[in-house]
Amino acid sequence: MMASFMSYFGGRRDSKQSSRDAIVTLRQQLQMIEKKEEYLQRKIDEEMQKARANAVTNKTAATQALKRKRLHEGEMERLQGTRFQLETQVNTLESASFNAETMAAMKKAAGALKDIHSGLSIERVDQTMSEIQEHMQVANEVSEAISSPMNGVGLDIDDAELKAELDELEQEELNERLVGADHVPVHHPGGAIRETPRPAAVLEDDEEAQLKELQAALAM
Repeated sequence: MMASFMSYFGGRRDSKQSSRDAIVTLRQQLQMIEKKEEYLQRKIDEEMQKARANAVTNKTAATQALKRKRLHEGEMERLQGTRFQLETQVNTLESASFNAETMAAMKKAAGALKDIHSGLSIERVDQTMSEIQEHMQVANEVSEAISSPMNGVGLDIDDAELKAELDELEQEELNERLVGADHVPVHHPGGAIRETPRPAAVLEDDEEAQLKELQAALAM
């Protein structure tokens, strides 16, 4: 009631709801036309049957039936024209409603893009990218400075002295290896261990000591 009251006095109505109401009304009218067409088609069939039945026996009745059939057919044609107009309006409203909703969605998306880009500009983007590149370059330089070796800092190194010291170390290592080779035990195959022959002088001293021990035992 309030909606119709506002509409009567020129109040603002929702275009989307108005379009939907119009489409519903048109489709209801189309349903009524379809029912009317079905009714007329039955009447046309009935009059045609009467005309055939009386075509030989009662020409007057047959003629009247044909006239009524023509009247029904004329009304059927008018209904068909009306139905075509209503269907055209429904299709037009549906297309217009779809286009309006599409435009509303596109307008909303455009507003969102505008809000996003409101704080952006090409100059600000270029400035930000330049600052990022500058800071990245500084970070790379700092990383390289930290990771670079500190060779020769505060030292005056003579390459000749280094070579002489290296040669001396190499000679000492070789000498140690030669000395170690002289003390390597000899491997005897088959597990047999050969005794090193003792000098003759050592053997004589042992025999004399054993003889003296024997004499001392007999004297007792």
